[in-house]
Amino acid sequence: MAGQSNQILLLLAFLLPLWLLWRFLRPRNQHSLRSVAILVLGDIGRSPRMMYHAQSFAENGFLTDLIGYGGSRPIPSLERLPRVRLHHIPELPKIFRNLPFLLLAPLKVLLQIVNILLCLLVWIDVPPEFILVQNPPSIPTLALVQLVGRIRGSKVIIDWHNLGYSILALKLGKRHWLVRVAEWFESTFGRSAHAHLFVTRAMRDFLAKKWDIQGQQIVLYDRPPHHFHRSSPQEIHDLFCDLQPRLALDPLIREFLPKATLPFSTAITTTGEVVSKAGISSSIGSMPMYSEVQMPSLRPDRPALVVSSTSWTPDEDFRILLDALSDYDKKAENLAKKKGQPLPKILMMLTGKGPLKEIFMKEVAELHKTWNWVRCTSLWLEAEDYPTLLGSADLGVCLHSSSSSLDLPMKVVDMFGCGLPVCALKFDCLDELVKDGKNGLIFQTASGLASQLEQLLTSFPEAPALRALSASLNSGSGFSRKDEEWNWCTWEENWDRVMRPLILSDVHS
Repeated sequence: MAGQSNQILLLLAFLLPLWLLWRFLRPRNQHSLRSVAILVLGDIGRSPRMMYHAQSFAENGFLTDLIGYGGSRPIPSLERLPRVRLHHIPELPKIFRNLPFLLLAPLKVLLQIVNILLCLLVWIDVPPEFILVQNPPSIPTLALVQLVGRIRGSKVIIDWHNLGYSILALKLGKRHWLVRVAEWFESTFGRSAHAHLFVTRAMRDFLAKKWDIQGQQIVLYDRPPHHFHRSSPQEIHDLFCDLQPRLALDPLIREFLPKATLPFSTAITTTGEVVSKAGISSSIGSMPMYSEVQMPSLRPDRPALVVSSTSWTPDEDFRILLDALSDYDKKAENLAKKKGQPLPKILMMLTGKGPLKEIFMKEVAELHKTWNWVRCTSLWLEAEDYPTLLGSADLGVCLHSSSSSLDLPMKVVDMFGCGLPVCALKFDCLDELVKDGKNGLIFQTASGLASQLEQLLTSFPEAPALRALSASLNSGSGFSRKDEEWNWCTWEENWDRVMRPLILSDVHS
């Protein structure tokens, strides 16, 4: 009897895991209506489009699980919305990060596979109605969401931001065997989905022809959220009161900027004159006791504030920017000596994080020793401060060149949302967003960018050419097209118009 009992126990020990595995992996048609899992294999806080997706789904009544890496703080609304749940994927331990690429890549992918499957199959206990995945990266996410979609009965939506294999080709070359494998993987697992979202018409048309993609095909242009706007002098003053100490850490920048006395003035703003308790007018520099302070205004002696948002990756040509700033510095110096029509000093602010930042900023530090009219600094801003900086700036610069020439830079969309005209590097399909001479200017070389900076900033802060461009952008006349897709609006308005019919069409009570 004891032997038979042991055999039964062994049989149960063998069959129970198999039964549990079958029960766990069996196809499930009873998914949760009005729920979505959003997968972004990157820092959630640095993935604005996917954060906006999550917010829009939640505001439309969907239980929303947002999956990705931690690191940067997400937009505040995601932390307030009760229907949004954030899931952070563990990153590869630092001890492995110095391994050669051919060893590091498979190890990283293996860890991603385990964590993504745990999240989509275990941590989210009720199958979601939709799984929305950002592409790129393609490996391993596209295969995993297809697998989970079949197991759990969820509808897969692929949001095509760019092509993963084209980004890999920047590092390894177009003919590398890994690039060919990546293209096969992306085309195989990205071909079919419930729906495909595209950031441009060019990408939609290209993939429809090249890979014969199956499923609904929808162009969802990036648009800024409703809180993006031109910053008021008070908002600019508050922001630069916070930034001033950080800017002053570099002595070459501190000496370059106009003198400031916090909290009464910054390098960009001033409260003008204030009134002492005795009723005697006094300048901000003497620091008496004050009973009244004027509202902030922009300083007439401020430098032109030029911004560029970057992820510090190889698809942005920083050499063009440095050469253009050097050309501008020489031109401004020559004009000052000849007493010609003046050019202003430029404070170039770069936002973002990425692998090439350290190399770039080392070169900038050397150039600062020879520049007299330009300073360049890099800052990381929290999500709530980023639109305020864009709304404070005089001009934006976009160096995005697109590995596939099929996507559009989100940074330009953000700038337009803040009423900021842009000088953008030319590539195919850019004209779907930037209209040369209407909402911005398009350049191809460093000398071209330098000429545009000179053209727009002459006689700053009046700068008539820059004012005309800004006025055209802020009046909306730069977007007067009959094509419905080109109605310039907020993200919320555009998402409701494009996405609501897709996600609500199959919902039944």
